[in-house]
Amino acid sequence: MSELTQAQLLELVNTKKIAPGNARVRQLTERIVTDLFKTIDELDVTPDEFWAAAGWLTRLGAAGQTGLITAGLGFDRLLDIRADEADAKAGRAGGTPRAIEGPLFVAGAPMSQVEVRLDEGEPKGEVFVMEGQVLDLNGQPVPHASVDVWHANEVGGYSHFFPGMKPYELRRRIETDAKGQYRFRSFLPPGYAIPPNSPTSELFEALGRHGNRPAHIHFLVAAPGMRTLTTQVNIPGDTYIDDDFAFATRDGLIVALEKNVAPAGYESLGISAPFTRTKFNFVMQNAASADEALPLTRMERVSTPA
Repeated sequence: MSELTQAQLLELVNTKKIAPGNARVRQLTERIVTDLFKTIDELDVTPDEFWAAAGWLTRLGAAGQTGLITAGLGFDRLLDIRADEADAKAGRAGGTPRAIEGPLFVAGAPMSQVEVRLDEGEPKGEVFVMEGQVLDLNGQPVPHASVDVWHANEVGGYSHFFPGMKPYELRRRIETDAKGQYRFRSFLPPGYAIPPNSPTSELFEALGRHGNRPAHIHFLVAAPGMRTLTTQVNIPGDTYIDDDFAFATRDGLIVALEKNVAPAGYESLGISAPFTRTKFNFVMQNAASADEALPLTRMERVSTPA
């Protein structure tokens, strides 16, 4: 058969095989290809439009911005919503809300016991301390939990991705004590925007959307027997707190700030003047399986052999 209709071509694309392959991959690919065939036909996509899109995808991958697009088009939050719905259906409500990991996590940050200073040298913003406990659903401490924390610098850049920053700058892990306590010093981070003159910004300009995120701090909390928690907290008062391009702001994750806290008791963090503080407890669910307790990020999960 050398001449094909659209329907015949689609049938061939979706059924051709010389081996069983992976049934799940075939199922997903068939759905995606079918929807794209339908989109091209119904919206009369031209060859120029198609190849412009293909070139954009190539540049997007080369720029390492796939994670920005998945967040900006709502896919990251969609996966969280679906996980929340699955939890509710299974009767697993409770605990600190999950929130998107974002594309800028880096494994292997230095570990400290109970407390740590994320920033170095002179403060680059308002001196800030966050402290609290890691607890289970019954309010009992989770001892020796690992709290991975990372946030942007004063101009919205993340170490390992932003030029001029030191390795693991503004990235640390904290092991809680027997009471599940942790605390860290840093500065109140700003929000950030997607890189200008980039594949991501091109799409957002074409969509008539901004690419701003409100000020936030990321966390990955893990402990034996507990369900690993990936979340982030938002700093109140940010212009974009209710208009996050990644749709990640969640109730229960906007912290309250205490201003002009006396420095007594915080000398070990190098604090000698009034500062800003927030108290926040991470509440973890029990793991339903060993897999749920693995301290893995999203890409580590899919690249770690079962």
